[in-house]
Amino acid sequence: MNNRQAHHPRLDEAKRHLAALIGFDTVSAQPNRALIDHMAHHFAALGAEIDVLPDDTGTKANLVARLGPEGVPGIVLSGHTDVVPARAARWTTPPFEMNEREGRLYGRGSCDMKGFAACVMAVAGDLAARRLRRPIYLCFSHDEEVGCLGAPAIARHLAALHSPPELAIIGEPTDMKLVTGQKGKIAMRVTVSGLGGHSSFAPNHVNAVEHAATIIAMIAERASRYQSEGPFEPDFSVPHSTMLTTVVEGGVATNVTPDTCVFVFELRSLEEAAARADLAAFIAEVEAELLPIMRAGAPEAGIAWEEVFSYPAMGDATGTPGLEKLRAILPEWGGKVSYGSEGGVFEVIGGIPSVIIGPGSIVQAHQRDEFVEVSQIDTCLQFLDRLGEVLDAENA
Repeated sequence: MNNRQAHHPRLDEAKRHLAALIGFDTVSAQPNRALIDHMAHHFAALGAEIDVLPDDTGTKANLVARLGPEGVPGIVLSGHTDVVPARAARWTTPPFEMNEREGRLYGRGSCDMKGFAACVMAVAGDLAARRLRRPIYLCFSHDEEVGCLGAPAIARHLAALHSPPELAIIGEPTDMKLVTGQKGKIAMRVTVSGLGGHSSFAPNHVNAVEHAATIIAMIAERASRYQSEGPFEPDFSVPHSTMLTTVVEGGVATNVTPDTCVFVFELRSLEEAAARADLAAFIAEVEAELLPIMRAGAPEAGIAWEEVFSYPAMGDATGTPGLEKLRAILPEWGGKVSYGSEGGVFEVIGGIPSVIIGPGSIVQAHQRDEFVEVSQIDTCLQFLDRLGEVLDAENA
């Protein structure tokens, strides 16, 4: 058509919702309760049944809003409300104010993943007006960016329903393509303890930073083996497991042999059981190589390993009943991804097969001047329209 409608009729509304959502500073270290209450009020006004699931502090919460009937399996639309930190000085415009320019909507979380939430809020009224044959659960969590900490409570809540949902659609950025797999992740904190003192007596000490550096080099070497030896699964954006160090802290002054070094590393894996076995073997290798050397200089020297968080991989939902019912409206397949989402949590804890479909590119996630294309918001709104049509009794 030459006169194709330029924009979805709810696009401006979605932009307004996105501006409001970006305005909430929900960096993971901050509370998200005000944003959750904002969304709950919006959905409740449309007639949704609301469940707010607070954490132990009460300052953070998850939201579950149901549109449509009870007692039959439904569809989950899932997103997280927290965002990664933003250094305002490095941004062209303030990170917690939405700015539109050249077909892009800028702001922290615009892509990852308040853009999806804004789309859901924009079409919720249309969904509520339909005669839905099956319910749609609008689920929004806290603390996904720091280990999917909120999602387990939502998964347990949904699994306890008389008729749990049969599919979850996670709105992480996929350029609005269908993603049918996601790696799991284990994040580890390592504390290396040595023997410090004045650096002029360095041969008498056990340098914690240097021994930590040896472990970090072993992590890099293992990562190289994953890259060259596999195992491989070509459907993934990175077709093998990865391992890398992300944070390092150690030492107090240039003339002090450091007695402590702390660092964090991650393992992103294709399969959780294999990852656990690999991690255990790696720890055993490190301790066998380094502990005798370290303790020869200081019997109290040691290496402590602490799991910071982990989340499971997401399996392939292809062929499951929930996904097959949406076959006619599914977008182009986009493979499997190496980044994390709450899909694995829904699958493992809730028994709910999951896929990922959302607006924006993961390349923009966690970047300064983060943005989502207006066209991606438009495409997401159209997809949600089609989802409503599939679930509408009048179209059965």
